[in-house]
Amino acid sequence: MRSMEIRPDASGCGAEILRVDLTDLSEADFARIRGAYIEHGVIFFRDQNLTPEQHIAFAKRWGPIDINKFFTATPAHPEIAEVRKEKEQTVNIGGGWHTDHSYDQVPAMGSILVARILPEKGGDTLFANMYLAYDTLTDDLKRQIRGLRAVHSNRHVFGATDGGYNSVEGGPSFRNSDLVGDAVHPVVLTHPESGRKALYVNPAFTTHIEGRTPEESNPLLFALYAHAMSKERVCRFVWQLGSIAFWDNRCTWHFALNDYQGQQRLMHRITIAGRPLH
Repeated sequence: MRSMEIRPDASGCGAEILRVDLTDLSEADFARIRGAYIEHGVIFFRDQNLTPEQHIAFAKRWGPIDINKFFTATPAHPEIAEVRKEKEQTVNIGGGWHTDHSYDQVPAMGSILVARILPEKGGDTLFANMYLAYDTLTDDLKRQIRGLRAVHSNRHVFGATDGGYNSVEGGPSFRNSDLVGDAVHPVVLTHPESGRKALYVNPAFTTHIEGRTPEESNPLLFALYAHAMSKERVCRFVWQLGSIAFWDNRCTWHFALNDYQGQQRLMHRITIAGRPLH
């Protein structure tokens, strides 16, 4: 096998890593992959064909596994969450711009998604680079958000009785559970490994700016969202069997497209625990 190649996407969002076997990584290759992950925010692999055990082993090289509180786990491996849509379902999981676990007091570092069952076509995932989103803000917007903190919540998603992931997909509502809740994080974070600033609000889970009502917060938040999802900062990953996407929740958004009605899609996701944000 020729040496590993890291091929950044032309959008500046993400990089594909070629000619690598994730089940047999040297320390040097792992260090290069880690560097690409920190620099590009999301990395992609092809033709890996990982078993669940190998998926878990790769994840553990990055840090402790954060077992998902809401998604159904695979029967034999509680570390692996199923991101599933059956043929008869019309609503998918992740069908809007979001950042995983931003509603947690200590948000997840990253998520490793492996394709298991794919539709004949469709089901791509979009990613947006929040490093670039911050870097390309106007000076005025940077000034407006300097020092602000925002409230993130999962109540309207996982606590919903009509709408939200669980009720739509036929699972239980967590409305009265202590699993639902809120967290407050900086609107602009400093990435703990790259040292770069990244925009850290998202349309799915950010509810308002701390100290302001949602109505008072929305003009600023909506301006940030519109800027962040601009196509100049977005890449699109076309899934194939054996494909893997591994994204950094601290500096990316993602969006699972729901354009494969009547077909099944099953992905396996492992989430890596993070550290407090600053």
